[in-house]
Amino acid sequence: MKHIMIIDDSPTIRMSVEYALSGLGFSMHHAENGSDGLEEVKNIKGTGVDVALCIVDINMPVMDGITFIGEFRKTDRFTPVLVLTTEAEELKIKEGRVAGASGWILKPFRKQDMLNVVQKLIRC
Repeated sequence: MKHIMIIDDSPTIRMSVEYALSGLGFSMHHAENGSDGLEEVKNIKGTGVDVALCIVDINMPVMDGITFIGEFRKTDRFTPVLVLTTEAEELKIKEGRVAGASGWILKPFRKQDMLNVVQKLIRC
């Protein structure tokens, strides 16, 4: 089974993403900030299972999404990281790409848009 890490400080967004992707048969894991997300990814990988995709918000307490991506990329250069955020500013998008983001979706998202991007990123 493939695993997806959803990192967002909003429980509503985390559940919305899980609902949107529920038909794809993934195991979903949640964290409410980048620091918790890194720890959860480490725990998942510690069981011998890889994470197929991380979906991360930019604006979160403790550790923001850009910092998460930079830290995540230190140990994993290949797993796609999809940014899901309200940030539409070109400078912020560029900052995300430089950090290692694989894609960008704006909130609020449409279910089909999320499915399309996820399917392209993990080729399911």
